[in-house]
Amino acid sequence: MKSTTRGTIAAVLTGVAAAVGAATATPAAAAGTVPVPVPLEGAEQALGMELPEIGGELPVPMPGDPGGPRYVEGRLLPDRALPQLPVSGGLPGADLRAPLPHVLGDGFDHVALGTPASDLRTLAPGLTLDAPLTPPSPDGFGLPHPKLPQAGVLAPVLQTVPGADLGLGGGL
Repeated sequence: MKSTTRGTIAAVLTGVAAAVGAATATPAAAAGTVPVPVPLEGAEQALGMELPEIGGELPVPMPGDPGGPRYVEGRLLPDRALPQLPVSGGLPGADLRAPLPHVLGDGFDHVALGTPASDLRTLAPGLTLDAPLTPPSPDGFGLPHPKLPQAGVLAPVLQTVPGADLGLGGGL
């Protein structure tokens, strides 16, 4: 077999292996949260004692599609001149597991606190305006009538349901 043939076969196998590896790996943006471990093993060995196990999750915010302006009959400008931008993400999560020596019997017991990452949906503030003129009317020979201008601010919105688990048990 020639060296060019071997090189081609090696390149094809490398490409296939990379494609299989990329297919099995989950990107952080698709997962919604990114795990954040806190390594304390070195401190445990240096101090000669059990330390808490700590980990966390950081959410990845994802912007949504803003609703476009809505045209309303009787107004010259659309209903939402500056639409609200939805952003979905989450509140960070944390896991803490600390040893409690000989509280419930022989060996180590533990106390654990877990706060899972919870979904958070938001809407940015928006703006609605109306011109100081009415639409053309047949009563005024097709001319608009003056009126008071209107402006309004659409309030921001936050929606979430956080939770936490506290536990005490045997073992570590």
